[in-house]
Amino acid sequence: MRMTKSKWFVPLLAVALGIVVFAAQWIGGNPSGGLESLGIMAGFGALILLGGRSETIRGLRGDGRDERFRMIDIHATALAGLAVILAIIVAFIVELAKGHSGNPYGWLGAIGGLTYLVAVVVFRIRG
Repeated sequence: MRMTKSKWFVPLLAVALGIVVFAAQWIGGNPSGGLESLGIMAGFGALILLGGRSETIRGLRGDGRDERFRMIDIHATALAGLAVILAIIVAFIVELAKGHSGNPYGWLGAIGGLTYLVAVVVFRIRG
């Protein structure tokens, strides 16, 4: 837990993910696209690392989190989840209307729905 509260965690994670995406795009035959992806991720990491004393940046980075920011994070995560679930449902319906099977959106929707149901049960039991 201490590691994730370091101001270095999110920037280093961003760069690591950028390297993974770069490698994947290189393997896929698009090294220039991979460099762009790495640049975007490294730029995001630098912004987060060098964001100074901004409360928002410190909250995103992890070294400035308090109970208030944890609630902001929970609400933002829920809103982002709703947006992704809505996009998956729309994409699934569009694929069905095109006469396709609806995949991969069908199984992505199933994962989201099952995760939600399991989480409701677990959180209800835990109190």
